[in-house]
Amino acid sequence: MSERVVEQGQPKRLGVFERYLTLWVGACMVGGLLLGKALPAVTAALRRMEFGQGSQINVPIAILIWLMIVPMMMKVDFGSILHIGRRPRGLLVTLFVNWVVKPFSMAALAVVFFRYVFGGVLTADEGSQYIAGCIILAAAPCTAMVFVWSYLTDGDPAYTLVQVAVNDLIMLVLFAPIVRFLVSGASSLDVPFLVLLYSVLVFIVIPLTAGVLLRHWFIRRHGRQWFENSLLPRFAPVSMSALLATLVLIFAFQADNITGKFLHVAIIAVPILIQVYFNASLTYGLMRWLKVGHSVAAPGALIGASNFFELAVATAIALYGPESGAALATVVGVLIEVPVMLSVCGFCNRTRHWFAESSA
Repeated sequence: MSERVVEQGQPKRLGVFERYLTLWVGACMVGGLLLGKALPAVTAALRRMEFGQGSQINVPIAILIWLMIVPMMMKVDFGSILHIGRRPRGLLVTLFVNWVVKPFSMAALAVVFFRYVFGGVLTADEGSQYIAGCIILAAAPCTAMVFVWSYLTDGDPAYTLVQVAVNDLIMLVLFAPIVRFLVSGASSLDVPFLVLLYSVLVFIVIPLTAGVLLRHWFIRRHGRQWFENSLLPRFAPVSMSALLATLVLIFAFQADNITGKFLHVAIIAVPILIQVYFNASLTYGLMRWLKVGHSVAAPGALIGASNFFELAVATAIALYGPESGAALATVVGVLIEVPVMLSVCGFCNRTRHWFAESSA
């Protein structure tokens, strides 16, 4: 990726992280695998660090997720939701795809592929684990990286904030019930609801609340201009470093699974890829049909395509353990996330002429 020129003629400069995003993420994945294989004792010690015995909620991953998400949440002005009535169509499409289509279509695809298409290759327990992991992945709409994807497609930053803010609020209420309902119905696995609620508390409620409170406190003390132009840019390296460190730990914890089950990794990737491109296409098509502007349609398609993989991995680990098939399925989502999202960004940029800017 290199410098792009926006329609107004102003050069858009990408930061070091965004410019070499695929390289950094790939390096962290490889580094995590090497850590897991070369230093198994260190990896095991990190994996054993939990919030309470048997909670399965990993302390290092939780802290890294807080460091990554809190600065992202500080960007979200939940007050902007009050003005969404002026342009509701883009948000309604985003919510429809994310909460009515996405988790249920993923559950259906996972059952078809892991029970029937690849049923002769997988055991019943492996199929159930992979189904559960895919459902957990699809039930968590992307939060943190959406801002990067939106930037790369010249998305409307204010509207993207609204899309993220509303999704986050809905996720507080619907993530746990949807995961429990679909996993229990589509697989033979039990979902310990209390552990699921703990995951929502640790990985959604705490960082979301901290971000909102810090945003209001800093703006009240120093003003909005200082907060947005001086403080938030300083947090960007913290968020990105935490993201990369999270990837290292995730892949270290799954090193044996990934290196020992290459065929399973490829199998898991098939329904995830289909689901990602299906939801991105559905969102983008509905936006065009409803005459929503490209600056809203492109981020909407990217939100529909991507997942809050940090939450998904952490939840799968909390529910079924770091070496489970469910955790492996969510990690495969991480493995394909960046190249897939960059391909969706590229498609959205090439088809900008399909859209006329609209007030929708």
